[in-house]
Amino acid sequence: MASATASKKMREEATCSICLNLMIEPLSISCGHSYCQACILRFLGRGPLTLHPQVEMFSCPQCRAPFQRTSLRPNKQLGSLIAAIKEMDQEMSCEEHGEQLHLFCEDEGQLICWRCERTPRHKGHTTVLLEDVCLSYKEKLQEAVTKLRQLEEECVNQKAFTTKQINEWNEKINAKRQKIQSDFQSLHSFLQEEEKYYLWRLEKEREQTLEKLRVSEAKLGQKSHELESHILELEERCQGSAQKLLQDVKDALSRSQAVRLETPEALSLEIHTVCNVPELYFDVKKLLRSYRVGVTLDPDTAHPELFLSEDQRQVTRGYPQDNQASSPRRFTVSPCVLGRESFTSGRHYFEVDVGEGTGWDIGVCMESVQRYTGTMQKPETGFWAIRLCTKDGYVALTWPRVPLDLKEQPLVVGVFLDCEVGIVSFYNMTTGSHIFTFPKASFSDILRPYFQVFPYSPLFLPALDE
Repeated sequence: MASATASKKMREEATCSICLNLMIEPLSISCGHSYCQACILRFLGRGPLTLHPQVEMFSCPQCRAPFQRTSLRPNKQLGSLIAAIKEMDQEMSCEEHGEQLHLFCEDEGQLICWRCERTPRHKGHTTVLLEDVCLSYKEKLQEAVTKLRQLEEECVNQKAFTTKQINEWNEKINAKRQKIQSDFQSLHSFLQEEEKYYLWRLEKEREQTLEKLRVSEAKLGQKSHELESHILELEERCQGSAQKLLQDVKDALSRSQAVRLETPEALSLEIHTVCNVPELYFDVKKLLRSYRVGVTLDPDTAHPELFLSEDQRQVTRGYPQDNQASSPRRFTVSPCVLGRESFTSGRHYFEVDVGEGTGWDIGVCMESVQRYTGTMQKPETGFWAIRLCTKDGYVALTWPRVPLDLKEQPLVVGVFLDCEVGIVSFYNMTTGSHIFTFPKASFSDILRPYFQVFPYSPLFLPALDE
């Protein structure tokens, strides 16, 4: 804010010395003084001070210095200053008295003029000059600015925190959305397999019953033909002569009376294939475990580096054992072991506790797989299994390998086998979600549980009651 002295000096510089008012459209002359355009032109109209016959010369109203009419120039800077002074005057003038607002009323916190100070309204109030109070209020305003900046900084921090919360919330929602989609995809896969299985059972039941009905139909057709032949023979006798009718008549009657109609086997047309879809939908784990079998490890198949627990439900990998009995069924190249159980028909399910191990193979294989040579595990060589390894992560042992994008680490892996349909599926029983299903296969040999064991990654086979 300009002081009163500075304001006064600016007004003096902007005042026309002819009309003694703020200049209007100021013009400057060669000596540097400025006047209102109307004032200086009116002054020039009084006549020149001629120093030379051919040149009109005038003297400055202030300093009497000579100047010519042609030296008149608009003073734009002074015009801008005058406009600013007028704006200040308009803003800082008392609306009631038109005087300059040079005082500050502490009681009401308002700018007032000297005439306002003398009115009854401000009688007894504390009033001070603007210059005297401006510094203290400037400090207070700066303190207020500092506090507001602190609040602004806090607001920015809170906004950044809220933005972070928004991002975290969206990430959680996206993760939950993916989990829901993954769970439903697993459920869809499982239900599709169940649909195939129950449709296969229904078709098999249809064919079995139709076969019996067709056999019965064929027998009845044959019997109908036989009866028709007897009827034609007897009708011909009745229509012939007495001699033809009576010739061997007793034998003909005997043969006719011997004809019997066997009652077909009573077949129930009730459908025995029952599928409770709501039950499948609401409890996948329960349904899988309804086919659960207890699996134990076969020590005669274990690689020399594998150690089996006494109950043959846990296997770890260590150093080769020299005291193992030789067995033609033992794996000698890959550190593998089979389960004792064999599967040739029906549906079977077993679980393997893999814990937080860093590597394993789990699945089923044919009894006839190679055990003395290094064989690539894939369905074409008799293996249907999935693997965890540090190099590739989770993969299905197809060829080429199929990466498995698992959202959560399975601590317990479920293996589901349907011998008739030709399905081998794997489930993360920690979450109840589907992992992978091999394409439909035709099993030409006995199937057995299959395990490959990696260092520091023991496998455990839970008992049925666990």
